Amino acid sequence: MAVTYSSTRRGVAVLAGLLLLSLGSVATSQFEEQAEQFFRSGHTNNWAVLVCTSRFWFNYRHVANTLSVYRSVKRLGIPDSHIVLMLADDMACNPRNPKPATVFSHKNMELNVYGDDVEVDYRSYEVTVENFLRVLTGRIPPSTPRSKRLLSDDRSNILIYMTGHGGNGFLKFQDSEEITNIELADAFEQMWQKRRYNELLFIIDTCQGASMYERFYSPNIMALASSQVGEDSLSHQPDPAIGVHLMDRYTFYVLEFLEEINPASQTNMNDLFQVCPKSLCVSTPGHRTDLFQRDPKNVLITDFFGSVRKVEITTETISLQPDLGVLESRDKEDWMDEELIESLKYAEQLPVAQIIHQKPKLKDWHPPGGFILGLWALIIMVFFKTYGIKHMKFIF
Repeated sequence: MAVTYSSTRRGVAVLAGLLLLSLGSVATSQFEEQAEQFFRSGHTNNWAVLVCTSRFWFNYRHVANTLSVYRSVKRLGIPDSHIVLMLADDMACNPRNPKPATVFSHKNMELNVYGDDVEVDYRSYEVTVENFLRVLTGRIPPSTPRSKRLLSDDRSNILIYMTGHGGNGFLKFQDSEEITNIELADAFEQMWQKRRYNELLFIIDTCQGASMYERFYSPNIMALASSQVGEDSLSHQPDPAIGVHLMDRYTFYVLEFLEEINPASQTNMNDLFQVCPKSLCVSTPGHRTDLFQRDPKNVLITDFFGSVRKVEITTETISLQPDLGVLESRDKEDWMDEELIESLKYAEQLPVAQIIHQKPKLKDWHPPGGFILGLWALIIMVFFKTYGIKHMKFIF
């Protein structure tokens, strides 16, 4: 009986051990699955290259298109340090602008997309095909500042948005040169070979936009266009006060869709494909996903339009009780910092832009003491020496 009882206990112990191991492996696999689901895009940082290629006042809408996308990606968390903004013309300072220092994207001047915190990296005649390709491929002179560089790597998801006037297989830059779909495809291949991106989303709003992604051959590229080959991309929202159209139709409806997105949104790219049917755009938007490895329904909008939030999954209990000693030392440091900064608070009375560009005020000139009295004495002496006392009656 003793042997039977002992063997029974040993068998129960073995079964219990196996059960615990299986439960542990199940829990581990669940956490790994959660982590894999959370980081399913495989990227660790996001970048955006936003390009307006058009000059002249009647192309106001192209600048508004680009600034509106800029506003959306910043709202969703991509910082200016990870955005390369290229504007071929400065509509905010154009003399024909009835509202200087503003660019509106909605009629009745409801939404100013220029704002106080727009950082334009390439402007005016800096926006060229050469500079654009240099930004993408990283072939930039050593003297180029960091803000004008695309410092991406093989863990970067990149959004490239372009708008302007184009045709079958080309996009014009400032009506003086053009980039072809072959040049663009080769630039993306260089980026892939140099491990400058993990996944790339290309969006273009121009006439015959679909022709610009026909020649792509590099992996992990998803492309969207506002119109098919042979179609025009149409403008939207004319504003009589400004005298031009404020946006293009495709970009308008894309941005209307993005306004409903928040950083924690689970909306996927398939939803983005449907935002502007032909009944709204008049043209036929297109997209290409055959080079992209993931299913678009598993690609979140925020994988390209938002920032990456690093999260560590843990099952341990973490104490959030504050350390009073550390808090007291921090309070003392903050108080000392406030004392040092107190003398500089006058700077808060003016906007930063005005402080930076404010010219130093010239000091008022005051004559030295006794100067006026001595001047009058000199005048009287010259008068008496010239005319004498007999002419005093003509003065009084």
